[in-house]
Amino acid sequence: MKSLSFMKPALTTILAATLLPLSLSAQTATAPKPAAAQHTQAEPWTKIPIPPLHAFTPEKPKRIELSNGLVIFLLEDHELPFINGTILIRGGSRDVPADQTGFADIYGQTWRTSGTATISGDDLDDQMESKAASIETMGGVASTSLTWSSLTPDFDLVFSRAVDLLLHPAFKADKLQLAQQQIDTSIARRNDDASEIAIREAIKLAYGAGSPYARQPEYATVDNITLKDLQAWHDRTVVPNNMIVAVVGDFDSAQMEAKLRAAFEPLKRGEPFHSAKVDFTNPTPSVNFAEKADVNQSNVLIVGLGTERSNPDYYALSVMNEVFSGGFGSRVVQDVRTKLGLAYDVEGQYGASYDHPGIFYVLAGTKSVSTVPALKALEAEIGRLKTDPPTPAELRKAKDQLLNSFIFHFDSPDKILNEQVTLAFYGYPLDFLDKYKAGIEKVTSADVSRVANKYIDQTKLATIVVGNEAQITPSLSDLGKVHTLDITIPPPPHGEQPQ
Repeated sequence: MKSLSFMKPALTTILAATLLPLSLSAQTATAPKPAAAQHTQAEPWTKIPIPPLHAFTPEKPKRIELSNGLVIFLLEDHELPFINGTILIRGGSRDVPADQTGFADIYGQTWRTSGTATISGDDLDDQMESKAASIETMGGVASTSLTWSSLTPDFDLVFSRAVDLLLHPAFKADKLQLAQQQIDTSIARRNDDASEIAIREAIKLAYGAGSPYARQPEYATVDNITLKDLQAWHDRTVVPNNMIVAVVGDFDSAQMEAKLRAAFEPLKRGEPFHSAKVDFTNPTPSVNFAEKADVNQSNVLIVGLGTERSNPDYYALSVMNEVFSGGFGSRVVQDVRTKLGLAYDVEGQYGASYDHPGIFYVLAGTKSVSTVPALKALEAEIGRLKTDPPTPAELRKAKDQLLNSFIFHFDSPDKILNEQVTLAFYGYPLDFLDKYKAGIEKVTSADVSRVANKYIDQTKLATIVVGNEAQITPSLSDLGKVHTLDITIPPPPHGEQPQ
């Protein structure tokens, strides 16, 4: 789960140390009390009443579906004179051939930097900057997107430019080459950081190295991408029944609907985009090592498959996750970091993605000599989830943290609209968010114990260590047979290394 900030606990400690002595000194000035009486005095903050949480009923955006299949979401927000828009388009990196891995990122960049038939990407940059506006394109795992933002008076101009970029892109050779060079540079540097190596290799272990969710770009796969490929992908994906348009901000919904209909209703329905089915298998239990001789510490991970958000056990798994790794008070942090002192950084998550399994992981950064003890401690904490149900205090704290933080994911119309669009994109019901509060509140300690035993199987978890083998004592062989990972970078097909 997400790590909590160091600031709040530190601030609480400072306030307690500053204010409490003042209160006591005022009392002792008139009526001194024995030290024992002061020591047993009730903690006043425990008497502060905590009201129950209000019902969570996020505002529902207006949903419109055009005759050609394009879906529109509108949500008014008149607090500031801004209008933000997003066009979400089905098809992403998981849908490209393996020999063109890196395509989605290159497509997203080249699309924007090339501009259109009527305005170059560079001139578009200048025009947007003069209006304090933006138009951006991006490639993702399951989708590509075009976004824009502008002041209310400039909407018509910025929106017209965005539609022009959507419908009439001018993919240019020099911009493609620039995007390829930038990807090549990131490939050349991908082994610089030990933690990045560990995460990258952990994803491969969880999903399989050949999975579209784990593939990594290489010089050869980037070099395979041509302007013709970019245009063909654009023609295939940019059809109205393959897109969701979402607009939030300072506008009148009826007027905005008319503008969007005028722009998109003339488009002809195309062939719907379908992602290929991907099979997932649990990783083989193994100890995997990647050498990083220039460090004096180890990055260690234990990794396996997680679940999907549509899983009926999603709420119980969320509470389990919070008990296990949800911040400073979680088991893994308290035991491995605080009590045992085996790691300076510990975190974990039972991941839940929208339409495929997320990743279950726990990771730690530790001294080289603490590598094996730290891994054993992490394994023990994973095992304890199955044998030790959460205490009433752990359960209450986990549920409070989830519920109290949940609202901050949706504390603005922008966030609410983005989540509603994402749910619609993956086919989730419109009331999915509304059910979250009740779902978490119903979780019991027995539920957490049940899902831990159902979903966590230590014989289906893989271990990875990135570090300096010469400094790791005792040896990783104490954990079992060690498989050495090959993280060397295949050379460019034309023999030229990027700078």
